[in-house]
Amino acid sequence: MPSFDIVSELDAHEVTNAVDQANKEVSTRFDFKGSNANFEQSDDGIQMKAESTFQLQQMLPILYAKMGKRGIDISALESGKITDTGKTATQTITLKQGIGSEVAKKIVKLIKDKKMKVQAAINGDKVRVTGKKRDDLQEVIQMLRAEDLEQPLQFNNFRD
Repeated sequence: MPSFDIVSELDAHEVTNAVDQANKEVSTRFDFKGSNANFEQSDDGIQMKAESTFQLQQMLPILYAKMGKRGIDISALESGKITDTGKTATQTITLKQGIGSEVAKKIVKLIKDKKMKVQAAINGDKVRVTGKKRDDLQEVIQMLRAEDLEQPLQFNNFRD
C-alpha cells in the first residue's frame, strides 16, 4: 500500500550556516560596532546576546532573514523572553522539531474530517498516512499545505 510520513525537521547544517552568516553581519554592521552582540547555537536553540534589548530587537530580523535565505521556515523558530541583567540582554530562540502530540492529533482530525480514503496514524514525532491510491495521498499533501498549522511540515518516505 502506498504511504508517506509527515514530519517537521530542520536541516542542522543549514541552521549552523544561517547562524554563522548572522554573526558575520552583526560583527560588520555599523550600529553594532564595539558591542559584544552575537548569536550562539546550542542543541536546543539559539542564544542571542547583546548590550541592550533594543539591539536584540535589531538582531532578530537579521537571523530571520538569514534563515529564510537558507530555506528554513521561520515558523519553526520560537522567540523566548528577553532577560536584561543591566550589562547584557539575552534571548533564547527555540528550534521546533518533530510534530507534537497536539499538532499530530490536529492533522489526523483534519484528514478524518475531510473524509479522505486514507488512514493516518501517529508514530512518535511523525504521522504516517497510508492509502490504496497514490492520488489519494497526493490530495492529503495538498490539503495539509493549504492548512495553517503552527509549524512547517515536510512529506518524506513516500512509497508506492
